[in-house]
Amino acid sequence: MSYVRKSLGNVLLSVGGVMLCAALAVWQFYAFATFKGPSGGVDLQGGATHLWLAIVAALVACSLGYFVFSVFLRYDRDDEMHITSTPTRQHSLMADVNDK
Repeated sequence: MSYVRKSLGNVLLSVGGVMLCAALAVWQFYAFATFKGPSGGVDLQGGATHLWLAIVAALVACSLGYFVFSVFLRYDRDDEMHITSTPTRQHSLMADVNDK
């Protein structure tokens, strides 16, 4: 499993990707809401493709946002202390020296 480093560049790139998907969803919904028919009036049935693209882009933005924040807000696994873990060889040697 690859380790994701929490650097400012990765955070900005990830948040920028989520914002780009969200902006695409808003733009497609706007194109759906203002779709003009051949007569020049607003035609909601003609812009159904824009509506579906807006829904897909919104779902992608939400799922990307969930994964981005679940990766960048988790605890640092290297800093965890496990009470049940066995002592390392160096610590066990130090205990043997102190016991004598």
